[in-house]
Amino acid sequence: MLKFVKGFLLITSICSLSGFTLRYSVEEIVEKKATRFDSRIRTIVIDAGHGGKDPGCHGASYNESKIALKIALELGAKIKEEYPEVRVLYTRMKDVFVDLHERSAIANRNKANLFISIHCNSHPSSKFAGTETYTMGLHKTNNNLEVAKRENSVILQEANYEKNYNGFDPNSPLGHIMMANYQSAFMMNSIKLAQKIERQFKRQTERNSYGVKQAGFLVLWETAMPSVLVETGFLTNKYEEQYLASWEGQDEIADSIFRAFKSYKEEIEN
Repeated sequence: MLKFVKGFLLITSICSLSGFTLRYSVEEIVEKKATRFDSRIRTIVIDAGHGGKDPGCHGASYNESKIALKIALELGAKIKEEYPEVRVLYTRMKDVFVDLHERSAIANRNKANLFISIHCNSHPSSKFAGTETYTMGLHKTNNNLEVAKRENSVILQEANYEKNYNGFDPNSPLGHIMMANYQSAFMMNSIKLAQKIERQFKRQTERNSYGVKQAGFLVLWETAMPSVLVETGFLTNKYEEQYLASWEGQDEIADSIFRAFKSYKEEIEN
């Protein structure tokens, strides 16, 4: 916890110099994270990326928001069936637009122990296919930053985004780097879950895995619990688009994430 506080003092100093401000003080953030920590999984929030006026990325025939929703609902159903004592909440259950800050707020208000955001990927080259799972953190490569910029650009569709995000610019590399340590208090468990998800993808779906990565996703930024963002495949690859759009593919993806959740739950609770 001491390292976390020191890191945030440094981040806060940089932010004040650049004009970018954090929504909460360091003391408030530390208190939130200290009081919310509980190794037992009582509540999980599943976030289907995009929705409504924001369709996300596109393939030849399908868009991200609808596929992500189907996978999210299927994942939740699997968790409810196996663990009826776990409360499963969704940021959306139909094709509607939800602000990014409201998605994390839903998890925080309900004192969730885990937050999983479901997405589909895209790339200018159609040859790319496979999965990758992100946690909040510093950008290790330009590719990570570009993915974060693309996912975060949805805030430009929000009516009060400048107020909601304290002047954050989704196109600014500096803005992404300055918020990158926000999830450090839960980084270890976030990475643990992300690794399990990618391991299950390789084992169950036999698809290519690009592994666990870190980037500054706004939807993970203010969540006061371990959080991951899952890129389930590339809609810009015609074969993977067909797989993601099929019931079999969606069920296989949801089952892989469920198996990872099951392994994670058993590990941290025991």
